[in-house]
Amino acid sequence: MNETEKPHYKIGEVCELTGTQPYVLRFWESEFPGLAPQKNRSGQRIYRKRDIDLIEKIKVLLYEKEYTIAGARKVLETEMAFDEDPLGGAVHVEEGALDPRHARVARPEPAPPRPAPTLFEPSLEAPRQVTQTAQSDQLEAEVKNLRAKLARAEAEIRAILADMDRHDES
Repeated sequence: MNETEKPHYKIGEVCELTGTQPYVLRFWESEFPGLAPQKNRSGQRIYRKRDIDLIEKIKVLLYEKEYTIAGARKVLETEMAFDEDPLGGAVHVEEGALDPRHARVARPEPAPPRPAPTLFEPSLEAPRQVTQTAQSDQLEAEVKNLRAKLARAEAEIRAILADMDRHDES
């Protein structure tokens, strides 16, 4: 039986397989509810293959895709919520399915397609364009306002520095 076919792994073995440190795994356990290895009678963490797969996903999200912990947690929660059978679309019922940490929810129904505007109906896209233009104008005005404030602050600092120079000369 090779290393990847074992039913259980100790934390040191998982660290070697995933290229992580034990303190990192323990921290991730506190941050990601889906990562909850069992403990044996002596209190050692015992990881399963699915735990190792989850650790690899977390590692990719944090280190390669540069998600924050909260962002990675959100991505994983979304994946778990929509854990569907790729062939039938049915939701999996796993051991411990009544445990709220492993709850699965159904995908919401897709919204019906919007009808295409006709010559006699106003376009549904026009308000969005007006809103984007209004937002752009508002942002431009805010930038101008901030630049004016910055120029006033710069003038005040220059006046203070000039006063300090005069005070040092006397």
